Amino acid sequence: MCFIMNRRKRVLVTGATGGIGRAIVTGLLLEGHLVLATGRNREILEEIHGEGAGVIPADLSTAEGLDRVAAAAGAPDVFISASGVGAFLHAHELSDESIDRMMDVNAASPMKLLRRILPGMMERGSGQVVLIASAAGKVSTKKASVYAASKAALLGYADALRLEMAPYGITVTSINPGPVDTPFLDIASPLSGYRESMAGYLTPPGTVAEATIGVIGRSVREIDLPWYMSAASRMHGIAPGLTERLGRNFFEKK
Repeated sequence: MCFIMNRRKRVLVTGATGGIGRAIVTGLLLEGHLVLATGRNREILEEIHGEGAGVIPADLSTAEGLDRVAAAAGAPDVFISASGVGAFLHAHELSDESIDRMMDVNAASPMKLLRRILPGMMERGSGQVVLIASAAGKVSTKKASVYAASKAALLGYADALRLEMAPYGITVTSINPGPVDTPFLDIASPLSGYRESMAGYLTPPGTVAEATIGVIGRSVREIDLPWYMSAASRMHGIAPGLTERLGRNFFEKK
């Protein structure tokens, strides 16, 4: 079944209280979609609710949180996963807790939530899954080992899910931004000066939100942001050693 472009969609957005997720929710509401937003920051959820979205506070790292969101969402027309955490440190400097947190929030939680809501989409015969992944899932950098691994896992999942869901009329899109100008950077790398070193390369969250909302109702495999991230991933696929040498210090976290 095909989406009707001008029909309002029921959209579930996770990570709605973060920078990218918040921008996505705002854009969806402006376009008149019916939004159910979930996250852990109750204050921001209250703001979102005031704008007209349904909200549900939940920790998607728990089975209780996953079950609660799945029960509230039912079978949405569109599922957008915008949850994400990071810690930019050398691999040997990361704590077990940080490793578990990144793998869970960035990869395992969206997979577990989709396990719960996909059957309803499949029974209806239509739906769309949009996963906010990362350019790091294609081309990793120093101090992003586990973060990149979590996003690569999400991209691998998206590729398989796309094949599995095609017979049911469900499309799967990954959005793969480079560094985005949100508070995420300050949390992931608070002492590194990363934001300052990347000042000329940061993508506004509104740009990511616009690209995400723009794929609704369309069968789009993936979108890389900005354009040179797509070029970098293609070069890495052809000549990974050269790409790593050329880009060794380009996204260096001090």
